[in-house]
Amino acid sequence: MTGGFKGLILLSLCLVVWTVPIDRKQDPPQEEKPEENADTGLYYDRYLREVIEVLETDPHFREKLQTANTEDIKNGRLSKELDLVGHHVRTRLDELKRQEVSRLRMLLKAKLDSTNTQSVQMDHASLLKQFEHLDPHNQNTFEAKDLELLIATATKDLENYDAERHEEFKRYEMLKEHERREYLKSLDQEKRETEEKRIEELKEKHRKHPKVNAPGSVDQLREVWEETDGLDPQEFNPKTFFKLHDSNGDGVLDEQELEALFAKELEKVYDPKNEEDDMMEMEEERLRMREHVMQNVDINHDRLVSLEEFLKSTEKKEFNEQKEWQTLDDTKPVYTEEELQRFEVELRDKEVELGRRAEKLQQEQELLKERSKALEAQKREYQQAVMEMSQKQKEQQAVNRQPPSGPDGELQFQNEIQKLANEDSQVVKVPVDQNGDVKNNLPAEPPQNLPQHTS
Repeated sequence: MTGGFKGLILLSLCLVVWTVPIDRKQDPPQEEKPEENADTGLYYDRYLREVIEVLETDPHFREKLQTANTEDIKNGRLSKELDLVGHHVRTRLDELKRQEVSRLRMLLKAKLDSTNTQSVQMDHASLLKQFEHLDPHNQNTFEAKDLELLIATATKDLENYDAERHEEFKRYEMLKEHERREYLKSLDQEKRETEEKRIEELKEKHRKHPKVNAPGSVDQLREVWEETDGLDPQEFNPKTFFKLHDSNGDGVLDEQELEALFAKELEKVYDPKNEEDDMMEMEEERLRMREHVMQNVDINHDRLVSLEEFLKSTEKKEFNEQKEWQTLDDTKPVYTEEELQRFEVELRDKEVELGRRAEKLQQEQELLKERSKALEAQKREYQQAVMEMSQKQKEQQAVNRQPPSGPDGELQFQNEIQKLANEDSQVVKVPVDQNGDVKNNLPAEPPQNLPQHTS
């Protein structure tokens, strides 16, 4: 990633995706290599990363990034260069914005659904206004205003990011203490005393660790120089050290590169295999160390440590002081008893609210069961009615096919058959011969009273 745009990325907690060093005459060209990147924690983190990646594919924009400073980025002057990028870059940026708008719409719908908000038709344009990292009035194309808003919003959000992390850790510690107290309350006196003793032993075991050097001090850097870099601590050279740990060769140490320097110190205190060591506390310790160095070294507050700033810090009197770092165990608690009490009240209120919702859900479930039973009963009644209707239809069809009965209950068609039989017996049958001619089988009778012919 270019040095100019690295300024923007450092405002975004060093969003490093592909590292391309700035051209230097004294340095040989380096090949591009993927660098592991850390999530900024922003809800639009992926969108921010993808926009950066696409912009860096444009040669003109890359050139401007190399010469841009932090102020150019923060005041929006760099955004105006968007009008000069290639068509394929603008097309890809348009596509990214449409995808982001679609994602935000889904988030809004999920939020409304979770709060049981009834909305026949959502006004997406109005709802999208709550998201400040893009222009909600233009949902189809990525313009200079979108880049300006994205930079400004990321800068503002990330300036508050460390404070939010501290607040999150405080709530974590209060919850842990609340659960510890509640657990002890549930035990009888003997078991409670045993458990309290065990907890104190774990705390004491955690406190017993080697000396932790103050981050950014000569002792701490020399330890890295010797154990990580494998060099003679007596030959420690700040300029050489800086170049060794400027892992991407962009001329600055970013927050990730700084935090990598604290690994040896953190390993002295925290081991994920040990029950007494809390990894959430380790991350808070890492954050405290980085803030300490930035406060003493980052003169222009751009969240970057330049070579000049680094060398100046090594010239300070404090740099050579053998000072031990005060870990979380050595400092006052991150919360007060009053804050813990308010937190517990908040927890109880949430438990009451969750109980109320659970009861409501239970009632709704019972109602659904009753409705299901009613529907099942209606279904059985309907099936019974259908069966009865079908039976009646069958009986009616059988009645319609049965011949009519007489006055005495006999079947009427039997009398008709008897009549026909009697009529048949009274009919004179006329015999016919083989040719179909009627046979004359009557006896011959002499003619009577025939006239006599005379000769």
